[in-house]
Amino acid sequence: MSVYDFQATSINGNLIELSDYRGKVLLIVNTASMCSFSSQFTDLQKLYERRREQGFEILAFPCNQFNGKEPGSNSEVQGICQIKHGVTFPLFEKTDVRGSSLHPLFQYLTQQAPFQGFDTPTKDGQWMDDFLQEKYPEIYVGDGIKWNFSKFLIDRDGYVTARFEVTTPICTIDPVIESLL
Repeated sequence: MSVYDFQATSINGNLIELSDYRGKVLLIVNTASMCSFSSQFTDLQKLYERRREQGFEILAFPCNQFNGKEPGSNSEVQGICQIKHGVTFPLFEKTDVRGSSLHPLFQYLTQQAPFQGFDTPTKDGQWMDDFLQEKYPEIYVGDGIKWNFSKFLIDRDGYVTARFEVTTPICTIDPVIESLL
């Protein structure tokens, strides 16, 4: 099994076979346009522009499961992502990435790349670790998505090669992507 075995609905309501991305390196991200980490859209867009011609795609899945930071409709989310954040990479419909209505793609991703913890020697990593353990211990437990902007790197054959948590800077992900291109 690989990510190519899954389907997802685009933000415009079209069913997309992820096998349409066969042969590309993918970064699958759960996003939220109102999240304090939404500044990552800028770095993700720069990464996309720099690597796209080499066979790289970012697939963004807006999610409203973490502090309600993606409350709008799909069309509102699309507008915010494109106008406010300048996003040009593919957006999918709002998606649940954990819980009873978990999208099968995210179940697969978290099974293939279990949670390895946050980079606690960094300020952001320690903050996120403390924040979740104190405020949301049920989210912290297990391998599920922990917060907005969790990222999964997929190789050209559709297999998960790495998982990056919300506090991982995009600049540290770029060399890993480059190695797969």
